Amino acid sequence: MPDACLNPDHHAVAVRGVRLTTFAACLMLALAGCASVAPPRAEPVAVDVPADWSATNVSATTGASSLVQWWLRFDDPLLASLVAQALQANTDVKSAHAALRQARALRDVSAGALLPGVSSSASAQRRKSGDNSATNTFNAGLDASWELDIFGVNRSALAASDATAQASAASLGDVQVSIAAEVALSYMTLRGTQARLAIAEANLASQQETLQITQWRLQAGLVTSLEAEQARAATEQTRAQLPVLQTTIEQTRHALAVLTGQPPAALSSVLAAASPVPQPADDLVLSFPAETLRQRPDVRAAEHQVTAALARVSQAEAARMPNFKLGGSLGLSALTLGSLSSGASVVSALLANVSLPVFDGGALRAQVRAQQAALDQARAAYQATILTALKDVEDALVALRGDRERLLRLQNAAEAAGNAALLARQRYSSGLVDFQVVLETQRTQLNTQDSVASARADVSADYVRLYKALGGGWNPDSSDATAAPIADTRDPRS
Repeated sequence: MPDACLNPDHHAVAVRGVRLTTFAACLMLALAGCASVAPPRAEPVAVDVPADWSATNVSATTGASSLVQWWLRFDDPLLASLVAQALQANTDVKSAHAALRQARALRDVSAGALLPGVSSSASAQRRKSGDNSATNTFNAGLDASWELDIFGVNRSALAASDATAQASAASLGDVQVSIAAEVALSYMTLRGTQARLAIAEANLASQQETLQITQWRLQAGLVTSLEAEQARAATEQTRAQLPVLQTTIEQTRHALAVLTGQPPAALSSVLAAASPVPQPADDLVLSFPAETLRQRPDVRAAEHQVTAALARVSQAEAARMPNFKLGGSLGLSALTLGSLSSGASVVSALLANVSLPVFDGGALRAQVRAQQAALDQARAAYQATILTALKDVEDALVALRGDRERLLRLQNAAEAAGNAALLARQRYSSGLVDFQVVLETQRTQLNTQDSVASARADVSADYVRLYKALGGGWNPDSSDATAAPIADTRDPRS
């Protein structure tokens, strides 16, 4: 290398070049900060939300209600334990957690595009030409590049990624809501079926006693073989219901085990003992429809999807604008590796670049139209989600009101059927009534008692569906508190 490369004056020139590069980079940074176009904010989609629910007389009007852990209101420790375990170990919940981590990582990737990129490099070269002696060249340096986001391409991409991450957080909440409700519904089915099995076994014992009485009367010549065969047929019909109920119980246990992230037979011993169908405290206070929509995770996820789609439209439009880039490099060059730290040549460069799409066959305009169509789809999906949410609550309220009325009537019918069956057996033993009366009253008793057990489980399941429809089962304030406002049509004077 020439001696001039080691002259201190050259180093001074290099230092001034580095300062000039730094000054230019700071100037461009300031200009970019002043001229950057931020992506627009999403406006709420106008949806006609009713001022109140159509069926609000199914719940008490006093008391407080917390929907975050609504399963605790059933006062069943085993149910609470199963739900808590499912929210931790269920495979769908784990998958949703992983999707949220992925969305947040991709958001950080988009954020990195707003900052300058710096890379380092080093190289060694040995070159020989003809009969000349071989020469070595050693280089080390730093390269920096930065895309000035003047028209907001990268900022829009970051806004879209951020909204997607928030939508993923809300989707996690939606999975938690669904899993908690599914565990509770399976638990209600299990307890209801166990109650039906106990009823069937009790009626079977009663019918066996009737069959024994009929056989005694047949031996005494008081009845014919017809009555004895009818009694035996009724007994076997009831006995045939037991395997069906036992199969349902086993399958429901398997379902609960899988929901909690365990093998199918893991909960067989835990859930072996029968227990009454849990009933919740009847002090639920319904929120207004607009407030309900704010706490439903699927509605929040749909809101964030609209925001992400709007940001992608802005990103596509900004991609049609000029693109400005600033780059620079600072390096050392020497003939020997040791001289890199003492006598190397300092090389610096500054590059400013601007590019503008001139002709692309309409691809960029088509991309804008595509993203605008995606935005329209997201808005339509948001409106559909709100309508579905309103329907879920209304359906749950109507079902709860009807099943509670049905349970009351069935309890009255079961009480009357039990009295009738007892009287028929007593009169049959005394020879005062025909055996057909006994058969009919026993059949009615079994059907009404079985219907009461089913209706009681249905009422509890209706409460579960109502809690789910109201958005219970997740904490919106802890994971996603950035909900867009929902159109509220309540009269402000009310």
